[in-house]
Amino acid sequence: MPRFFIDASDVFMDGESRFIRITGDDAHHITHVLRTRIGESLTACDNAGMVYRTELEKAGDEVLLRVLEVSAADTEPPYIATVYQALVKGDKMETVIQKAVETGASVIVPVATSRAVVKLDEKDARKKTERWQKIAHEAAKQCGRGIVPKVEMPLPYKEAIRKAAEADLPLFCYEGAGTRSLSGILQTCDSPGTISLCIGPEGGFSEEEAAAAAEVGMHMCGLGRRILRTETAALFVLSCLSAAYEL
Repeated sequence: MPRFFIDASDVFMDGESRFIRITGDDAHHITHVLRTRIGESLTACDNAGMVYRTELEKAGDEVLLRVLEVSAADTEPPYIATVYQALVKGDKMETVIQKAVETGASVIVPVATSRAVVKLDEKDARKKTERWQKIAHEAAKQCGRGIVPKVEMPLPYKEAIRKAAEADLPLFCYEGAGTRSLSGILQTCDSPGTISLCIGPEGGFSEEEAAAAAEVGMHMCGLGRRILRTETAALFVLSCLSAAYEL
């Protein structure tokens, strides 16, 4: 069933019936791309964890949906996972964001690390972040999320690692010495409310960056005997988190 995200202000009462008003690109998509007919079913999510089962009341530049049923979203994980992903080149960042949304991330934070090839000034960062947010939005619709995960503006490494360390379970994914296995760490942490995972760029984190992460209390986390590509690592960890705490 087609799914759309709305704001709370889009929901209103008319007599004893509840309706949702949709305009802009989504209205065009419902009317002209999907060619939805009056009475057909659509799903709307208010980005606050509530799901509305609706039927089309009116199509056009303004779409009206009649609300038939409201329920809590059942597709969100029982934790808030934030991915701190080092900036990577090409379309790898788009892949990371798409797959992170599909596997349960709530927030994605691009991070400027010392070995990152990509360097963004403020103008480029804002333009990229807008595009990345659109990718997150489309991925959330496709996979049935109850919220649209947020893509934040890129952060410098020191600020990112400080914020990441505040999570109940802060994971620093690293292939160097002094790490513990991901499975071993998860076995000692029961149902964390917030989780952060830090993923390095193509060349990995520097020893200095790893030392800084350990100093602020991050769990130095190994991801097995094989070296994962940067665009694979977040997907791998998020899948393990889902298996440990959600499935």
